[in-house]
Amino acid sequence: MPRSYEDRRRAESFGSAAAAYDAFRPRYPAALIADVVPRAGLRVLDVGAGTGIASVQLRDAGARVVAVEPDERMARVAADKGIDVEISTFEQWHSDRRMFDRVVFAQSFHWVQPSPALDKVVHLLPAGGQLVLMWNRIAAVEPEQIVFDEIHADVRGVPVAAHGFDGGRDRALQELTDAGFAVDYREYHERSHYDADAYLDMVFTYSHQLVLDADTQRTLRSRLRAAIGPAGVTAANNAVALFCTHTDPGVSAPST
Repeated sequence: MPRSYEDRRRAESFGSAAAAYDAFRPRYPAALIADVVPRAGLRVLDVGAGTGIASVQLRDAGARVVAVEPDERMARVAADKGIDVEISTFEQWHSDRRMFDRVVFAQSFHWVQPSPALDKVVHLLPAGGQLVLMWNRIAAVEPEQIVFDEIHADVRGVPVAAHGFDGGRDRALQELTDAGFAVDYREYHERSHYDADAYLDMVFTYSHQLVLDADTQRTLRSRLRAAIGPAGVTAANNAVALFCTHTDPGVSAPST
């Protein structure tokens, strides 16, 4: 199975739905943000920042945020919120010898090639700095997620595959270890209730849905709506964050 970053059609699908992405994607748990920014003034690089959802939360917690985002449509939404956005892929982005107390990938690490990305991160962190990889993980509780997964599989004709962190958990942890990072794994649990429209609007901001043709999107949305019914959806967000500290801080040096 190809890795997420190899599927450029999905990786580059978000800009077409930038406004919906910003409106309907869940925000990160407050406790997670507080762990990333325990004090004001930290310099934070938000990589693959999208519409600035995490950037705004980090800024509001007191961080000085620089965002890197390759899609101009997504970046424009973030910039309209007052976020300092540099339009580039992380692979092509230049630090100009800047360093950051935190390098954050919020819902984005699976879209970069891990080995060169981690090599680059090492040179952005001063002693005591951390790489933070974080994902919201939304799963329906009532109705159960399996009901929706079966509909997705039936409409698409293929089984539902795990994605994001869950799509390569063990491999990601091994890659971090191989790159010299010690990993502190943390989870944050929340529950939310969505009416049918709000739930479907969120679901259709994810790349698996964005790349479907219009007829398939309509069919999928109709089938999901019928399964939801009038009571809406209760969903759990079992968010995960990996706080990664390089075990040899002496290798850090400003990069270009």
